[in-house]
Amino acid sequence: MHHHLSPAQQTQTPNRSPAVGGTRRAHHPGHAPTNTPELALFGGVDHTGSIISPHRGLLAGGVTTFVALYDYESRTASDLTFKKGERLQIVNNTEGDWWLARSLTTGESGYIPSNYVAPSDSIQAEEWYFGKITRRNSERLLLSLQNRRGTFLVRESETTKGAYCLSVLDYDNTKGLNVKHYKIRKLDSGGFYITSRTQFSSLQQLVFHYRKHADGLCHCLTEVCPVLKPQTQGLARDAWEIPRESLHLDLKLGQGCFGEVWMGKWNGTTRVAIKTLKTGTMSPEAFLQEAQVMKKLRHEKLVQLYAVVSEEPIYIVTEYMTQGSLLDFLKGDTGKLLRLPQLVDMASQIAAGMAYVERMNYVHRDLRAANILVGDNLVCKVADFGLARLIEDNEYTARQGAKFPIKWTAPEAALYGRFTIKSDVWSFGVLLTELATKGRVPYPGTIYFPL
Repeated sequence: MHHHLSPAQQTQTPNRSPAVGGTRRAHHPGHAPTNTPELALFGGVDHTGSIISPHRGLLAGGVTTFVALYDYESRTASDLTFKKGERLQIVNNTEGDWWLARSLTTGESGYIPSNYVAPSDSIQAEEWYFGKITRRNSERLLLSLQNRRGTFLVRESETTKGAYCLSVLDYDNTKGLNVKHYKIRKLDSGGFYITSRTQFSSLQQLVFHYRKHADGLCHCLTEVCPVLKPQTQGLARDAWEIPRESLHLDLKLGQGCFGEVWMGKWNGTTRVAIKTLKTGTMSPEAFLQEAQVMKKLRHEKLVQLYAVVSEEPIYIVTEYMTQGSLLDFLKGDTGKLLRLPQLVDMASQIAAGMAYVERMNYVHRDLRAANILVGDNLVCKVADFGLARLIEDNEYTARQGAKFPIKWTAPEAALYGRFTIKSDVWSFGVLLTELATKGRVPYPGTIYFPL
């Protein structure tokens, strides 16, 4: 069953070097099916980093052995270092995103990021299973230039509950590289099939079969799609308000009206981005209160807030995005080569992040290309959400002058201070013009907007 892709979906995404500290999950060509029954999931994760299991509490009697999906190097004395494939026993999972675990290889105990492990012998532990990622995201990953024909992944179906989808990189002389998607249906008896004439008792057996034979697919399955390590949820257990001394500023990335942005390291171990705010930019008390809300906003298209230094000068610590701001990226050499399908894809990523912001009843207030960050493979994430409300600069709060982003601001927000998700939609529309013009300032030639 071949699904023809739109031109936007067929466009190749330029290759980027891996993110700092990222590693790719290895591929085992001869991986045979496990023939083990699928276990009830407990604390597994999908590859967007969200916890699958709704359960909390001490593990007892259920699935207690987990397998590491990635390497992890300890960041603090209480962390546990482990290697991909290592088996771990979860001792306590009551503390949210960081679980106390014991390595069955080394015998050592410590805290681990819960989105780096999955139950042993479950589908989540398979390298080719990418969980709840979208069709568009699967295409972005598969179309990376280092991949060859037959590279594949399995994901949850977006349209059919309980079904899966096999996404395969293909090539032909007309379209070039493109992605084919095959729905994997589930039998009432528990088996799986793509075509009813060939049925399998498990997903593992299905993948094993199509690695040996194309058997109706566009190509036999060759390699598992590479994926970078996911971001951990927070820097470490109990690392929220951190001492300034734990941060080292390595490279200045940019400067604005209210502070600077640096690439740096936390605790000498973890690459981060650090926004330093000028003294007096905002109240430390108000910022800390807002930051408590901001850190709960978690979505694959939002830049993750890791930690804060709450005494002035305030430091905001976030995940590091390798390609910097969208505005600078569009103006650079790579940005100039972007074609319309890629720009539309970047816009859709930003829209997905903002749709989540809306669902959480939050308002960005300062949505523009300068506040979107770009990572590898043209991944875009929304940054600096909510900070604009806290700025105490007189020129900014008066909503006029050079510091206020008037050209991106909806009339009711600029005139009366009525910031809502609708005013964010206005700003998103202006951001689309930045994408289309490769970073040109909106309304060129207009210096002053009469309100």
